[in-house]
Amino acid sequence: MTGKAGTASYRGRRITLLGIMLAVVAGLIWRAVDLQILHKEFLQGQGDARHLRVVSIPAHRGMITDRHGEPLAISTPVDSIWANPQDLLAARDEWKQLAKALNVNRAWLKERIERNATREFVYLKRHVQPELAEQVMALGIPGVSIQREYRRYYPAGEVAAHLIGFTNVDDAGQEGLERSFESVLHGTPGSMRVVKDRLGRIVETVERINEPVPGRDLALSIDRRIQYLAYRELKAAVQTNRAKSGSAVVLDVRTGEVLAMVNQPAFNPNNRDSLRSDHYRNRAATDLYEPGSTVKPFTVAVALESGQYQPTTLLDTTPGTLRVGPNTIRDVHDYGLIDVTTLIAKSSNVGTGKLALSLPPEQVWRKFSAMGLGTLSGGNLPGEALGSLPDFHRWYPIDRVTFSFGYGLSATTLQLTRAYAALASGGVLKPVSLLPVAQPRDGERVMSEKVARQLVAMLEVATSEKGTGGAARVPGYRVAGKTGTVRKSGVGGYAEDSYLSLFAGMVPASNPRLAMVVVINDPRGDEYYGGLVAAPVFGRVMSGALRLLDVAPDDLPVFKPQTVAQVGIL
Repeated sequence: MTGKAGTASYRGRRITLLGIMLAVVAGLIWRAVDLQILHKEFLQGQGDARHLRVVSIPAHRGMITDRHGEPLAISTPVDSIWANPQDLLAARDEWKQLAKALNVNRAWLKERIERNATREFVYLKRHVQPELAEQVMALGIPGVSIQREYRRYYPAGEVAAHLIGFTNVDDAGQEGLERSFESVLHGTPGSMRVVKDRLGRIVETVERINEPVPGRDLALSIDRRIQYLAYRELKAAVQTNRAKSGSAVVLDVRTGEVLAMVNQPAFNPNNRDSLRSDHYRNRAATDLYEPGSTVKPFTVAVALESGQYQPTTLLDTTPGTLRVGPNTIRDVHDYGLIDVTTLIAKSSNVGTGKLALSLPPEQVWRKFSAMGLGTLSGGNLPGEALGSLPDFHRWYPIDRVTFSFGYGLSATTLQLTRAYAALASGGVLKPVSLLPVAQPRDGERVMSEKVARQLVAMLEVATSEKGTGGAARVPGYRVAGKTGTVRKSGVGGYAEDSYLSLFAGMVPASNPRLAMVVVINDPRGDEYYGGLVAAPVFGRVMSGALRLLDVAPDDLPVFKPQTVAQVGIL
C-alpha cells in the first residue's frame, strides 16, 4: 500500500507540474499572438517612441551679391557634432578617444556632459570639416551624432566686412546688412520624421512634415570693384599717415545708390575669433565728427540765394583775422581782398565768418538741415547716427561764425557724402539706397539749380592750382571738391595736435556722376591737412572708378590741327 500510494503521489505531482508548465507555455504563446497579431500596434508604438524622432531640416540662408551678381555672402553646408548626454554617460570609457577626436580638453567634455545630464541634446562641436565628422562617427560611440547646418562665408573678406556684417553660429544676422535684412535672408527650417538606431544615427526617413523654405537672395547697389579700390586706398592712407581710423563713401549722384562704403581698421568676418566691437562697427554711418571746412559751400549757398552776393563779390579778409567778441578767428594766410570763389578755393575762415554774420542765422541753419545734416540718410543701416545741429535761437555771434565753417555741429561720412551728391545733382537731395535703383527717384529740391552749378564751379577752382585740393585731381577729368582740416575736441577744449583730415568732392565736374567723402582720423605722419592726406585718396579711387564705369573724360587736351609747313614737311 505504501509503495502504491507513493507512486500515485509522484504521478500527481508530475502531472501538476507538467500542467503548470503547459499553462505557462500556452500563456506565453497566447501573449505572443496577442501582441504580434491581435494588438501589434502597441509594440509598434513602443518601438516608435524609442526610435522615431522629428528632426529639423536647416534652411539655406539667402546669398548677398553686389550689383553685378558677384557674391559677398554665401552659406555653405557643414556638420555639427552633438550628443545625448544620457547615453554618453553610460559610455565613460569612450570619453578619452572622443575628446581626442574632437581636439578638446577631456575635463571640458566631462563637465559638459555631466552638466547637461538631464537633457537629450547638447552640441559638442559646431561647424566642423566633413573629415572630422566622419572620423568621430566612425568611433561608434553611443549617443554621439552629427547634424547638417550652414555656415556663412564672405568671399570679399575685409573689403566689405563693415557693410555686410556677419552672422552668429546659428546663421542669424548680428551686424551690418546681415542684421538689417534678416527677415529677407533668413529661411524657414523644415522638419521630418526619421528612425534612428541606438547610436542616434538616422537609418530611415519616414516622412517629410514641412519642407524648408530657403531665404531670398539680396542684391546690393555696391560695385565690388569700386569697393575694393576704396578699401585699398583708404587702408594705404591710414597706414601711411599712421592714423587711428578712416572711412570713405562713394555715391551715384543720379540715383543715390551706395557704390562703396569702407572703413579702417577692418576685420575678417570669416574668422569670428578675431571680432572686436571697435573694429566691426561701420564708422561711415555710426561715427560723428565736426565736418569743418567741407560745409563752407553750404554757407556760401545761403549767401548766393540771398541775392546779396555773387561768386565775384569781394570780401576783405585783411589782416587774416576776425575778432568776434573775446575770440579771434584766423586764416592760414592773410588773403587780403578776395572774391567769394577764392574764399572757397583758399578755404578762408575769416571770409566765411563775415558772410555768416551778414546772414540770418535761421537761414543758415535751415540750409544745413535741408542738405541732410542731422537727419538719417534713408539707407536702413543698423546703428546709423543722427548727427546734430544746435538750436540757432541760442547762438552767440561766435557760434554763428564757427557753425558756418563746420564747428559746433556733427555729421557722419555718409551724411556729408549725401549732401555733396545733392550739390552735384543740381540741388536735389535724394535718399541713400543700398539696393539697386531701377528708376531714379525725384528727391527733394534743397537748392536752386543755378546756385548749385555756381558752387560746383567754385569747388572746381578749389581743386586747381589756386586751391587747397589739387591732390584730388584725376587726369582727363574735371574735379570739384573741398578740403577740411578739423581740430578734434577733447577734455577742456580742442586739441592742439589732433586732427581730422577730410575731402569731399564730385566727378566729372561738367556733369557729375560720382560723389565721395574721405575722412582720416588723427593722422600722425608728416602731414595732417585734408588736401595732403584725404584728397589723394579721392583722386586715386575716382581715377579707377570713372574708368570702370566707362564715364567719358571731360578734360582732355585739345590738339589743334597743324599745316604741312608747321610740321616741317616739304
